[in-house]
Amino acid sequence: MSALHELSLTALADAIAAGETTSRAATEASLTRLKAIGPKVNCVVLLEEDKALAAADKADAARKAGKPLGRLHGVPLAHKDLFYRSGRPCAGGSKIRQGFVPDKTATVLNKLDAAGALDLGTLHMAEFALSPTGYNEPYGHARNPWNTDHVTGGSSSGSGAAVAARLVSASLGSDTGGSIRHPAAMCGLTGLKPTWSRVSRANAMPLSWSLDCIGPLARNARDCARLMSIISGADAADPTAARLAVPDYETALSGGLKGVTIAVPGNYYYEHVTAEVKALLDASLAALRERGAKTVATTAPDMSLVNALMIVVMAVEAAGIHRNWLATRPDDYADQVRSRIEPGLYYPATRYTEALSLRAKIAAEYLATAMKGADMLHLPALSIPVPTIAETTAGDPAAVAARIGTITHCTRGINYLGLPALSVPCGFAGGMPVAFQLVGKPFAEALLLQAGDAYQRVTDWHTRAPAMAV
Repeated sequence: MSALHELSLTALADAIAAGETTSRAATEASLTRLKAIGPKVNCVVLLEEDKALAAADKADAARKAGKPLGRLHGVPLAHKDLFYRSGRPCAGGSKIRQGFVPDKTATVLNKLDAAGALDLGTLHMAEFALSPTGYNEPYGHARNPWNTDHVTGGSSSGSGAAVAARLVSASLGSDTGGSIRHPAAMCGLTGLKPTWSRVSRANAMPLSWSLDCIGPLARNARDCARLMSIISGADAADPTAARLAVPDYETALSGGLKGVTIAVPGNYYYEHVTAEVKALLDASLAALRERGAKTVATTAPDMSLVNALMIVVMAVEAAGIHRNWLATRPDDYADQVRSRIEPGLYYPATRYTEALSLRAKIAAEYLATAMKGADMLHLPALSIPVPTIAETTAGDPAAVAARIGTITHCTRGINYLGLPALSVPCGFAGGMPVAFQLVGKPFAEALLLQAGDAYQRVTDWHTRAPAMAV
């Protein structure tokens, strides 16, 4: 068997269930790596070592006693520092919430607990989940394990770094404009932003209630499928959580794509794509066709409208959450963060309600135009090679803002539309990961995961690990 840190989530879970290794051994290995490598990429906020080891021993005893095992029995994980766990500090990457201790636990963590997973602690993130690069002024930026001079992507930066560096096998993140897909793409992982409402957001620190989504970052599509089967579904604590039946996403992974049509919009999404990235995107389409998919060319509608309305919704909803802190503690925000929230204080209510009321109509038009009868879209996840931290923090402010805008170019509109999207690694440019994203119809996560898994059966990009992970 491979070294424990080399095993994917599903491989590790299956090995523990089969008695090929123990939860104690897996937990010790993960804690050792989190303490040794975690500081190098600045991805760890808090480790609860004693609790984790005690839970691992309890998991091993349960398996030996022949008790029923959950699908992640004894698997050690750690998650973005915005999921509340009763009695554990949760700062959300901010100075303002430093010392905040919730008295409730996030539904997604409760579901993972019920499936037998262990919770080692919390992982770094962008301040208040407001950076596509992982920018965090109070606690320092997370660093990309492939090259620590480069950004991880954000806001689920610690989750991306920790999974890529093989410190944990998977992690939960949140996505309001790309915050799962950015770190997945930039760190060489598979990350799924579900359909809005597919996964409960109860007792997770919000940014924008009508855009926020919770989903997995993992090594491959199968790992994401297992996690999605566990965390999805209705929740009395979150009235917005969809009451649709949850499929077993993992058993739906057939390996083939016969009969599946993938649309490729040739305009907006390719405005900033570099030649090196474009070649890798083309190669990924060829691999999907090899698995049986048909590809068709389409055109995206006016995305400037989609993006403008998304910005209104996010800014107004974020301002509603932060209004009191903006008035009483403005200097405790990084400038880059405060400047994204404050405009929400000034949009008229009519503009916000208009943005909400237009969503269903615009989403239907988008599907009819960009997807045009196909089953899913194939888009870049990031148009350019992964930038350095310096390129996104220093120099001409206008140039920095433009680069950050390029990072979100292909992701942010999908949140306004409420659609599911899967980021899949497909190669390297300048030594850093490149990814495509598959975007589906509402609640079509199973088909996206099927396509991602089919692609990963004929490629090995998802198995590549940075040097520090060895």
